[in-house]
Amino acid sequence: MTRPASHPAIDTSVPHSARIWNYWLGGKDNYPVDEAAGDAYTAVFPGIVTIARGSRAFLRRAITHLVTEAGIRQFLDIGTGLPTAENTHEVAQRLAPEARIVYVDNDPMVLAHARALLYSSPEGATAYIDADVTDPDRILAIAAETLDLTRPTGLILSNILGHVADDDQARSIVDRLMGALPSGSHLCVDDGSLGIDPVFEQAQDAYNNSGAVPYNLRTVEAITSFFDGLELVEPGVVPVTRWRPEPGAPAPETVAEHGGLARKP
Repeated sequence: MTRPASHPAIDTSVPHSARIWNYWLGGKDNYPVDEAAGDAYTAVFPGIVTIARGSRAFLRRAITHLVTEAGIRQFLDIGTGLPTAENTHEVAQRLAPEARIVYVDNDPMVLAHARALLYSSPEGATAYIDADVTDPDRILAIAAETLDLTRPTGLILSNILGHVADDDQARSIVDRLMGALPSGSHLCVDDGSLGIDPVFEQAQDAYNNSGAVPYNLRTVEAITSFFDGLELVEPGVVPVTRWRPEPGAPAPETVAEHGGLARKP
């Protein structure tokens, strides 16, 4: 079920992070202003493409673990962004066709592409909520129409908490969401990290000052704090490229994007 809200028309005069991310992932759902912003960013820091694609690969491996090793069959993916390849429902339902997925975003262009996100296997379900990460109570109330929140759930927060500038507010959002989920639920978070690559930080500062919606990098310690009270899955909070890399793959490089997965006891 899609829950529309009142939004302004898509603004194609200002770059948008979801569309730029889509551009870096090789997608086509973006505008010249986004390509220009993406190219300006990569001119300063070409490694952002590795980060974007490493983040998507991390998400695929984390969902695979949740389905095959943790037995999770339902997912709440907040800040899903524009559909590209290997979306949460595609990975989960390929492994468990009965899996149920609720996506959450509040970008009008993502809403325009909701039909692509809503494609589901016949055995499972996929739904879309038009809501903001800063309103966890609304998210939980509507998600409960598709998901049974008394059963273990995988909460996915991929590159969304950076849009919440205040650390305490970000932790409060995570605590509220995880607090509503039962034992056996898992939290998956990945975000851009401070203190790893000064060139990345320079490029991000320039982006944040460009008029686009800011995205705030956090220290590894701050990202790790989102998992307080949970049981981290090995290897803990690490660069996304180093989180359970595929067997036999070349040694991954370290990137300034850290992520982890943890179980609620």
